[in-house]
Amino acid sequence: MHNRNFFEDVDPEETREWLEALESVLEQEGPERAGWLLETLTNEAQEQGVIRTHLDTPYLNTIRPKDEAPIPGDIYMERRIRSLVRWNALAMVIRANKDNDDELGGHIATFASSATLYDVGFNHFFKAPHEDNPGDLVYFQGHSAPGIYARSYLEGRITEQQMDNFRREVDGEGLSSYPHPWLMPDYWQFPTVSMGLGAMQAIYQAHIMKYLQNRELIPDRKRKVWAFLGDGEMDEPESLGALSMAGREQLDNLIFVVNCNLQRLDGPVRGNGKIIQELESLFRGAGWNVIKVVWGRLWDPLLEKDSEGLLRRRMDEAVDGEYQAYKKNGGAYTREHFFGKYPELKKMVEHMSDEDVYRLNRGGHDPFKVYAAYHEAVNHTGQPTVILAKTVKGYATGAGEAVNKTHQMKKMDLESLKEFRDRFDMPFTDKELETVPYYRPDEDSAELRYMREQREKLGGYMPVRRRHASNKLTIPKLEFFESFLEGSGDREISTTMAFVRMLSTLVKDKSIGDRVVPIVPDEARTFGMEGMFRQLGIYSSKGQRYEPEDAGQVMYYREDKKGRIMEEGINEAGSMSGWMAAATSYSVHDFTLIPFFIYYSMFGFQRTGDFWWAAGDSQARGFLLGGTAGRTTLNGEGLQHQDGHSHVLTSTVPNCVSYDPTYAYELAVILQDGLRRMYEEEESVFYYLTLMNENYLHGAMPKGAEEGIRKGMYLLREGKGKGGKKAKRVQLLGSGTILREVEAAAELLREDFGVAADVWSVTSFNELRREGLRADRDRLLKPDMKVAPTWVEQCLDKRQGPVIASTDYIKAYADQIRPWIKAPYRVLGTDGYGRSDSRAKLRHFFEVDRYFVVLAALSALKDEGEVDAATVKEAIQKYGIDPEKPYPVIS
Repeated sequence: MHNRNFFEDVDPEETREWLEALESVLEQEGPERAGWLLETLTNEAQEQGVIRTHLDTPYLNTIRPKDEAPIPGDIYMERRIRSLVRWNALAMVIRANKDNDDELGGHIATFASSATLYDVGFNHFFKAPHEDNPGDLVYFQGHSAPGIYARSYLEGRITEQQMDNFRREVDGEGLSSYPHPWLMPDYWQFPTVSMGLGAMQAIYQAHIMKYLQNRELIPDRKRKVWAFLGDGEMDEPESLGALSMAGREQLDNLIFVVNCNLQRLDGPVRGNGKIIQELESLFRGAGWNVIKVVWGRLWDPLLEKDSEGLLRRRMDEAVDGEYQAYKKNGGAYTREHFFGKYPELKKMVEHMSDEDVYRLNRGGHDPFKVYAAYHEAVNHTGQPTVILAKTVKGYATGAGEAVNKTHQMKKMDLESLKEFRDRFDMPFTDKELETVPYYRPDEDSAELRYMREQREKLGGYMPVRRRHASNKLTIPKLEFFESFLEGSGDREISTTMAFVRMLSTLVKDKSIGDRVVPIVPDEARTFGMEGMFRQLGIYSSKGQRYEPEDAGQVMYYREDKKGRIMEEGINEAGSMSGWMAAATSYSVHDFTLIPFFIYYSMFGFQRTGDFWWAAGDSQARGFLLGGTAGRTTLNGEGLQHQDGHSHVLTSTVPNCVSYDPTYAYELAVILQDGLRRMYEEEESVFYYLTLMNENYLHGAMPKGAEEGIRKGMYLLREGKGKGGKKAKRVQLLGSGTILREVEAAAELLREDFGVAADVWSVTSFNELRREGLRADRDRLLKPDMKVAPTWVEQCLDKRQGPVIASTDYIKAYADQIRPWIKAPYRVLGTDGYGRSDSRAKLRHFFEVDRYFVVLAALSALKDEGEVDAATVKEAIQKYGIDPEKPYPVIS
């Protein structure tokens, strides 16, 4: 019978009866029946007004000692290896900062707290790519990078010279500060140091893996996605933003390991509370399997003796700020302030020295506890798993252990180095310590042999990244889009509609159709994509368990386990993370996907810009489509919906190629060229294309326009003036929907003022600028070389008259090409907050409509002495322009 007591229990006999009843059910009927009874009791209690106010469990390890899977291998050898890794990680950071003039930085404390968490994974769990198994995917916590380099150094994958070039990358022989695939393309798989992004990337990586498996495009090889995170990092909205999706989708291929060292960058994470308990509630509520690794095995005997639960009670009472102080201030302090609160507890440790009390270890530093948690996690099915492991930040770093400023620590005093050396058995004299040497045993040493053997069992070394897919895709030629090159006839369509038709055509292609992945954040109907619901199906891991209310319609909402469309809800960040996983599938799965993520352009880059940078770092390949783009194109929606700056923002990402096409044939040329560059030539770029919802006629592609469309501008229409060859002439540039205003302005200039206007369609001011900068650099560095004129110069240098550019974006967008235009150059744009009104009124308000284009052209001609001021005034009066109208920009 049950004989356990509880501290301050008012009715021990009644408690004993309840526990005996539970024990009997467990013995006679098993845990499922016991769980059902407890759930029924809880539900009944809630109906009776007894409310359970929390989802967390006692502040104890989830896995009981008797249920722990035993750790295999040589635990003493593993401790030795862990010591070597710790030392070399510390040495690398300290050596990088010995020169006070450089102050390169680096982090010691994060890896010091998580060394065991990684070591157990490397020795027993992380499968590397081998044979026909692509291996596990590991999102390493960014600040722990020194420890990962230190292990690779022992393995012989990184040289001492590279270690000494930590954070010295410019000369090409250094190690990147954090995980950056762009800088170390054969090593790092994922960028993670922009905190919080790793969590969401990992969730959607697991999601896309299940998507590929359910579509039977790749086999299920039981791969795991591991994400190593910090407890302070979990404050980022992205860290927790997709937990419910992972739980809902039952992503049992996903494991989070949260290193709960209780400290942020500046101080405690939850000094007045408990971050582990808080996270447990959040993850458990989102449907995750939660494994807490709070206490190391040195606590087990004390917990075994805790017959009345007083120690457990004290563990629950103490807050994280106190736990930090216990570790910082040592055994005597802990005895007095933790155990000393209750005489019975103080008596429990009276046989222990202060050093023994100090050595009571936390679970994240105990390989036995960590192994048991990992073993449970990889074998758990039906749910994602989170492991909440309690550690000490700056573990074993002497003066840097558990202090608020430990995150900034990149140097150590000599006494702390001596302590570290002695604790981890490094063979250095005090004199040798002054140079902080690396230590790598002989090639045939027991330590290195053991490391190799363990990694051979798991398929090889990690981290490692695949640069190219085994098979290149065969991309259709431009003729594949022939119907779009011929124009829309007498039917008005939007570029969004043209894109959807192109996408529908692509998914039917026999060579690449299966690789196309449409992604939308619950805006498919906005973009006219609902026709694809029935054709392609919306991906759902559960299929469709209900009959949709529109089942009788042609375009009904069809969910399917083999569905193609990823509809991620009103969630740009999640959709972007899913796109990134699909866009790196060529590397991650050796199976190339072609993702198209279409969204409201105003809410795309603004909300997810950090992910775009990570996508570039990851060498993602795919298409991002900003729908309803332009500040005046989306009439009626207002300030927060109208995009006038996305192209300026995307220009900041070095390998993002962006275009603002006006006509379907431009879009077709750009789309085909992007497919060729990314999937045939395997360039590590990705495309951003803006699409509009305004309907108009689309003409056929002018002969010879393809090169200009790709490069960024081409002559759409040669201007004719009333004065014949002697007519005054201007060059009008436009992009996107405003190009049509520019075309109309050209007609007004000819009809009303006899001015000839050449009309240029500028598909990408961003690409023109980049080409110009490259040419300028060649001119700077190679003065003896004849550098070809830029494309802007080739197009405009021999043309007559001033140049006027008008776009639906802020003036900075078109202003980028000013250095390569020799003629007077004026730019019209939509600076300022958006408004809700008709397109015509919005364009007049922002001064980008046809009338302001005419006015700008005449004003420029006046400055050149080609027309007089009276002509400009005539235009102002003729077109009803109010010189006193409000300025759109807030000054």
